[in-house]
Amino acid sequence: MDKGIYSAVADIGGIDELIGVVEGDCSNAKALVEVLELKGIQCFQYSYPNSRSYEQLKKEIDKLCSHFGVSYDKCLEVKKELDKIRQRLSYLDELTWKDNKASGFENHIWQVSSSDFNGDYITFGHKLEDAISSIEKREPRTESKRIGYMGVPPINGDIYEFVESLDARVVYNEVQRQFTMADSIGMEDIVEEYRRFTYPYSIRYRLEDIIAQVEKRRIDGIIHYTQAFCFRGIEDIIIRKELNVPVLTLEGDRPGKLDQRTKLRIEAFIDMLDE
Repeated sequence: MDKGIYSAVADIGGIDELIGVVEGDCSNAKALVEVLELKGIQCFQYSYPNSRSYEQLKKEIDKLCSHFGVSYDKCLEVKKELDKIRQRLSYLDELTWKDNKASGFENHIWQVSSSDFNGDYITFGHKLEDAISSIEKREPRTESKRIGYMGVPPINGDIYEFVESLDARVVYNEVQRQFTMADSIGMEDIVEEYRRFTYPYSIRYRLEDIIAQVEKRRIDGIIHYTQAFCFRGIEDIIIRKELNVPVLTLEGDRPGKLDQRTKLRIEAFIDMLDE
């Protein structure tokens, strides 16, 4: 991921400034920002305090607003517009796990895209409505095993299609759902909204959300995905101890399709869920 960001910013160009999340995200982000600054690229450092302290997080958000000359009230005004789209994303999520009409990949791609609404939230909203309209008309899907996906969004996009070829379907994407801020829709406190955003904080706080969703969505097993050499892989020890469903841990290191070894592991995992 860091190599991709470096290439996009330093080599491809066209980016005026980079916001580097140096706490609460990839541990290499701070070093990446320093390298880019050395190349003369303007960077702004932002942190999610590990403590989830309201006061510390507010300072970070105020600093970000001040840097870009935006008032808190203006941010709140835009949030209200974005919440209308987030509400529809929440409905699309229900079309996945409750109505069984949306695929795991559709759930993934729409939710992960809400991290920036593809750079144009108005166009994004129109396209989302078209997608929902199409999905609503389908007959319910009939896969027998319900899979949850936790961890960073996959670098292997065909994982959802492969899971579905095994009479299973992903009905929960943890981090992607967090990108939609589904649990903060209608809230008029931006600081609290970002305190509820689980991914930047400890695994134990994330697990509270994951455990609740596993029960709510009647999930049979969890695929835990991590990037190669990422510190989050160590958290797998806690995840396996705390979750009451089987867990398969996958590690990715480069874009592309699933390799045969990974396919065999997924197949064996899903077969095991029948035992």
